[in-house]
Amino acid sequence: MTTAVAARTGSPLGDAVLAHLQVQLESAGSLLQAVIAQGRAVRLREVETVLARMADMQAESERRGRLERERTVLLTQAAGILGIPPHTVTLDALCTLLDPGTVALARERSAQLRGTLDELQQQHAINRALMKQELAFVEHLTRLLAGGAGHDDPDTYGRPGDAASAADGRGGRAGIASRPPALRALNLEA
Repeated sequence: MTTAVAARTGSPLGDAVLAHLQVQLESAGSLLQAVIAQGRAVRLREVETVLARMADMQAESERRGRLERERTVLLTQAAGILGIPPHTVTLDALCTLLDPGTVALARERSAQLRGTLDELQQQHAINRALMKQELAFVEHLTRLLAGGAGHDDPDTYGRPGDAASAADGRGGRAGIASRPPALRALNLEA
């Protein structure tokens, strides 16, 4: 297979693979830093910073979309040389086309990229949990401000005794379950 030999000795494919892996690493690192900064902002309840980091993450995600298209071009090129479908090209198969020095760098960068992406996924999951917790707290405050359910219901918060007085018919909202009232923009019943 003369094209595989030419790819090994010429190394333009190797240079392209290494450059692509480096750009992928930088992009994943930028995304990770934005996610970490967002988590810090969520903990400090800095809403504007959370939103700014979300914008950073969106921009980096768009960049990563372009990188995926470039990756597809590289895989298609390698697949043509190897004589296999592009979706079946693995790092091991790609390395058969590269010189030993390039193979070592490609494997190293690929491992770094996988590690960064794993950490990114973990940090993102932590942020989602933090935001869910913060939103639950905001919902709790909203229920309190709206005169929500009583303290007798362990899953909700409200004025003491609301649920008890409704349940035994002594005032409150008789016959109504300990559910918070609907929020209204205009209270026309007052």
